Amino acid sequence: MSNAAPIGVFDSGVGGLSVLHEIRARLPDESLLYVADSGHVPYGEKSPEFIRERSQRITEFLLGQGAKALVLACNTATAAAVADLRERYPDLPIVGMEPAVKPAAAATRSGVVGVLATTGTLKSAKFAALLDRFASDVRVVTQPCPGLVEQIEAGELDTPRTRELLQGWVAPLLAEGCDTLILGCTHYPFIKPLLRELVPEQVRLVDTGPAVARQLQNLLDQRELRAESGSAVATRLWSSGDVQQLQRVLPVLWSEMVEVLALST
Repeated sequence: MSNAAPIGVFDSGVGGLSVLHEIRARLPDESLLYVADSGHVPYGEKSPEFIRERSQRITEFLLGQGAKALVLACNTATAAAVADLRERYPDLPIVGMEPAVKPAAAATRSGVVGVLATTGTLKSAKFAALLDRFASDVRVVTQPCPGLVEQIEAGELDTPRTRELLQGWVAPLLAEGCDTLILGCTHYPFIKPLLRELVPEQVRLVDTGPAVARQLQNLLDQRELRAESGSAVATRLWSSGDVQQLQRVLPVLWSEMVEVLALST
């Protein structure tokens, strides 16, 4: 595998672009491929079998584009599919996502941690295992957020409807005494500015994007796959959903000018 080969990243929609930002910041010389599976968003409401099938198809597509490593920039896809993908592609560096339970448990002062996530993530065995492993000494209060992914997909990061939804989900977590909130979906970092208006200043917001970028860097270093300085080419982006819609909202979510291509797989 050439060191100049790109890194493939995918999510159920645009949320993984928040992870792509972290990868670009940490690994500026790497070329990036991104698939938004917006035709099937949100994964959180789909069956594990469906998510595994979509993840397999998208992985095959990204490998066909020459990807040297894979990032599942989606908590739900990671819970459902990462083990299967690692078994199928044992030589491929693969990085998944998981809610930041460990750092949140370490950071809380009140002993109460809130989790904003999709229904699929909260119901997953992987999330339950995280709680058992890292949150035995704290109380974790979970809050599913149906509809929030769709608001972010539409680029509605600070509209009255998004604000109303988020306020309704955050209020009970604050009432329980949460001083740390886990953003358990890669879409949610895009509404951090709005969240900061809705929660007290001392409440910490935790997401996993920076840790994923660090882990990707570690894997590339271990396998001597880091790109040379200055070798990055323009990011390439595909969507299985409404290409024109994503093209409209992309300037709000991504810093580079990119043409969105249609994904037919």
